[in-house]
Amino acid sequence: MDFGLSEEQTLLQDTIKKFVEAECPTTRVREIMESDDGHDAALWRGLAELGVAGMTIDAEHGGAGLELLDLALAADVLGWAATPGPFLANAIATAALGASDEGARKRWLPAIATGDAILTLAVGEGIGEWDAGALQTRASGGAITGEKSLVPYAQIADAVLVAGVDDDGPGLWEVERGASGMEITPLAGNDHTRRVAHVRFDGARATKIAAGRTAADQARDVGLVLLAADASGGAHRCLEMTTQYALTREQFGQVIGAFQGVKHQLANLACELEPAVSLWWYAAHAFDHIQDKSQRHAALAKALLTDLYDTTVRYGIELHGGIGFTWEYDLHLWFRRAMFDRAFLGESSYHRRRAADLADW
Repeated sequence: MDFGLSEEQTLLQDTIKKFVEAECPTTRVREIMESDDGHDAALWRGLAELGVAGMTIDAEHGGAGLELLDLALAADVLGWAATPGPFLANAIATAALGASDEGARKRWLPAIATGDAILTLAVGEGIGEWDAGALQTRASGGAITGEKSLVPYAQIADAVLVAGVDDDGPGLWEVERGASGMEITPLAGNDHTRRVAHVRFDGARATKIAAGRTAADQARDVGLVLLAADASGGAHRCLEMTTQYALTREQFGQVIGAFQGVKHQLANLACELEPAVSLWWYAAHAFDHIQDKSQRHAALAKALLTDLYDTTVRYGIELHGGIGFTWEYDLHLWFRRAMFDRAFLGESSYHRRRAADLADW
């Protein structure tokens, strides 16, 4: 039995990789990072034309109808390239729409698939509360009140999907751009390739599009898998950069890659990263095919891969020596991205506890 990728999936990754290598080298990444909103409409349009924006949207709504694994393979490449933009925000909002009412799906999914609309999801509250069953944001009479922290790309989103509660319990509400009572404050996060904002709702007009917590939970699990895939791609890029440097940087008359203390660290990282790929592959597969296991495996994949990403980039910076500690050196793009991947949607310790609870340990 072959547990590898299909030819179509390999071609998908190769196509996206060639695009981002040509259209978004690190010089372009830095330009986008330094812009006001951290978004390049032309770059996003190009990714949408490749099918990235509508990959998991069904054909009825203008998408490709592919599975989460295919989308995660795209996230892996975008993580490898540290590609800036609203990919993650749009993907988790799309996942939430998948469990919402048909009216919301018809209104937004076709526009998302073509890249004409960008949506985001607001779940997190306070300091690290991501559980849809413990939120304080409340809706009543077509209005919503509360505060959301770390909402990705809220400042450019055509609509914010808000997880909250009303008298019937948890649910999901849609608040369109420019709604009265919605205040968006951009935050200066560590990762400039993915912008976040604090969003305050003070009686903002909102439309309920889903009852229960299924939409928010589904979006969270998709986000966890995509963060794991992003971390995998980023960690592999850091390992590649560090290995190349170790094979060219000379010290005491030989390349530093010849020293045991260097090559053993690189070999250990490679031995940890390669088998970890199968963890996010399986988590993505489980989301579509093994629902009773999907939440736990999404949590485990996110916890392990983001930890490995953090470890890999830190070793990489140290092995680059003095140049590795300078902002001008590109490795810091991935260092900051690794910090985002670890924190967003919950730290690794939080998801390991969730995984233990889901397994009834």
